[in-house]
Parts: sequence; structure tokens; C-alpha cells
Amino acid sequence: MTRPRTLFRKIWDAHAVAEGEGRTLLAVDRHFVHEGSFHAFDAVQRRGLTVRRPDLTIAIADHYVPTRDRGRPIADAEIRTMVDLLAANAAREGIRLFGPDDPRQGIVHVVGPELGLTLPGTVIVCGDSHTATHGAFGAYAFGIGASEVAHVLATQTLWQARPKTMRVTVDGALGPGVAAKDLILALIGCIGTGGATGHVVEYAGSAVRGLSMDGRMTVCNMSIEAGARAGLIAPDDTTFAWLAGRPAAPQGDLWPQAVAAWQALASDPGAVFDREVRLAAAGIAPTVTWGTSPEDALPIDAVVPDPHAVADPARRTAMERALAYMDLRPGTPLAGIAVDRVFIGSCTNARLGDLRAAAAVLEGRRARVPGLVVPGSTTVKRQAEAEGLDRIFTEAGLDWRDSGCSMCVAMNGDVAAAGERCASSTNRNFPGRQGRSVRTHLMSPAMVAAAAVTGRLTDVRALAPAGVA
Repeated sequence: MTRPRTLFRKIWDAHAVAEGEGRTLLAVDRHFVHEGSFHAFDAVQRRGLTVRRPDLTIAIADHYVPTRDRGRPIADAEIRTMVDLLAANAAREGIRLFGPDDPRQGIVHVVGPELGLTLPGTVIVCGDSHTATHGAFGAYAFGIGASEVAHVLATQTLWQARPKTMRVTVDGALGPGVAAKDLILALIGCIGTGGATGHVVEYAGSAVRGLSMDGRMTVCNMSIEAGARAGLIAPDDTTFAWLAGRPAAPQGDLWPQAVAAWQALASDPGAVFDREVRLAAAGIAPTVTWGTSPEDALPIDAVVPDPHAVADPARRTAMERALAYMDLRPGTPLAGIAVDRVFIGSCTNARLGDLRAAAAVLEGRRARVPGLVVPGSTTVKRQAEAEGLDRIFTEAGLDWRDSGCSMCVAMNGDVAAAGERCASSTNRNFPGRQGRSVRTHLMSPAMVAAAAVTGRLTDVRALAPAGVA
């Protein structure tokens, strides 16, 4: 009798090519590359090799592309060189390129799914840690380093040690004003940034099943912030409905065949995980970070914690450093902390559903602080404009931009001023992440919108219509 297997193990076994020295050679179905992949292309070229499967390699300009004046030549020489290098490498190797002028351009982890390039049961890699996003479709997706990018370019395979497995079950229903971002921040706050180290996390439970695909991508995206190798959600009818008709998804008679195969992509009853974690959806509130790590997360109605109340000396020291950087004092209510600017965007929260949630809060209101709204792709931008969301943002006083990573990584000139405090829908709040000495508070797009209209960290439930997610 075959032993029950987890969803992850099913995908792993289906892609195993060879075994050796405790590692497995995996076949790779999709390889996404971006401007930062030039080192890997150089390594392949120096060895006299070519890209093994250009048809399975997709190049997308996202990290460095400007989000304004897109129709003009890129003014910054360094940024222009990075974007041009990606185009040159793609042209030489015959790789599909979604560059700044392509109507399908956007952040790699937004574009891949919306084109149907992300499919259940596949193995997906990219030289970007937030490749875990694609796990929302039941794909084993993870970030890789430059040398691994070169290996995949040359062989379309990758040697890997098999990770452990963790199941996170969230039962119940999320309350009004509580979003997928709150769910994942609450989890990271609970288990810490090292809580899932060495594991692939499968998310389960009624609260997870109740999420839209946008929400599921948010959850899997930030799995890496808990130390996970990847995040996974078993595909279901929500997944299939979202993928149907996507350009690269199976078409015609192949569609029902694909769905039938994908329906088997679930953990078997009795499958054993190395670790189990449970959360109650009812206990999750709108959440914000107070420190310099995603694990520094608390409900908006909490206060800044006191390091002296923590027994672990290493954690206490980390908290003290975080509070010094963030210029916060223990006991300060999180609600009411003044912010200088806001940012809505990133591969975590820049999809159409995210923009709708923020616009629902901003409609008819004015922002008290400046901010950027950067859609996750040009397709999302067009969809948002068709719904009039752009007008809501601009009438509120926020800057509506073209798609790209923007202020999430601050590589394209979109940065906050030194010392500013920013309410952000991004995934990381490390010192300097959004600019020199910038203080970042992570939260959902709706919570960012609430901060925009009040000028301070605010419980969105006091502003938004009931049911905003």
C-alpha cells in the first residue's frame, strides 16, 4: 500500500530526475529571470553554453524599471544599463521578454500568474525570494541564488535537498476589515521569522479556502518571511476559475484534462507533516509591524512592546535595536503613530483586489500625507483604470504610477526621504529597505489607505465599510 503523501511530496516526486549525496535533481517547469539575473547569464556565456530551454524561461523587467515617464528614455544610466542588459540577454538566447514597453509587463510574481504561466503541480524558480508567491496555485515555487540561476539556465534542472513540511491550518472566517496580509503577519508574529526555516508550508483550513487568489498569493508570498522554503495551497475550484482562459493555461479539450489532473493535487488523508500549527481566524485583527522584522507584528489595538518584559536576551537586544531605529517607546499605542508617507504596491499587495480594497477606504476622502500607488502589472493598471480606481487614488492626493517593484526595494529611484515613517503594503521592513533610515510599518492595502487619510496608523475598521478585505 502506498503511504499517504503531502501535496509537496507529490510535486517533488513527479519532478525528481536523479538522486545523489542526499540531494535530488529536480526538473524545472518555469524559470523567471529579471534585471538582477545578469550575473547568471554572464556565467553561462563564459562557459560557452546556451540556455537549455528558452521556451521555459521568461524574462520580466520589474525591479529597476521606472514607474513614471515610462514613454521616455530611462534617465538614470545605471538603471538603464540594467534594463538593457536583460533585453540583450533575452534577445541573444531567444527568451520571451516582457520589457518596460510591453503591455503585459509588471512584477514577475504578478505577471506569471495572470498570464497563466503559473500552473498547479509545477516547479517554478526565480532569482527572487518571493517566488513563493506562485505556491498559491499549488506549485512548488522558490527563490534561488545566482549560481543556481546559471545552473537552471544551462540545464533546466536544479539540485536540491528535500525540505521538511509544515501545515498551517487557519479555521473559521476572517472578520470585517481583516485581510490575507493580516493572516500572514499574525502567523509570522506567532512563530517568528525562523519558525518555518527548512520547511515547505502548506496552508489549509476554512479561512484559507475562503481567500481569493489575490489573498492566497499574499499569504504564500510572505511565507519566506517566516523562514520557509516555499508556501503551498492545494488548488481547488477557486484556482481553476481564476486560471480558466489565461493565455498560457491549457485551452480547448486540454482544459478539462488539466483540471482533472490538478484535482489530485492535495495532501492525502493521513499524510504526516513534520510540524503542525493552528490559528483561529476569529482571533486575527488588522495587524501592523512596529519594528524592523516582519515578526515584529501586533494587532493595531496593541501597544509597542517592552523589551524588558522578554526573557530571551537575544530577542530582548533585537527589540531594543528595533525600537531605537524606529524611534518608538514601549507602551505607545500603535494606533495613532504618525506617518510621513504611504506606499501601496509590491508583489505582495498590488493586484486588482488589493487596489479595490484600498480604494474602498480612500473613496471620497483626502490623504493627509503623500504616497504612491503602484499597480503590480500593466494589466492590473488597465483594469484599475477601467474601474475608475485611479481617479479615487489621485483625487485623494496619491500618485498613481506605472507598474514595477518601486518602493518595495527602492532600486528604481522610488524612495522615501531619510528618516521618514512609511505605512507600506510591502513584505519587508528591514532598516534601509525603502530608503536610508526610513522607518517602515507593514500592513494590508486597506490599512495603508486608512493611514493615508488620517496621517497615522489607524484601525481600518473605524473607516471602511464592513466587509472590506
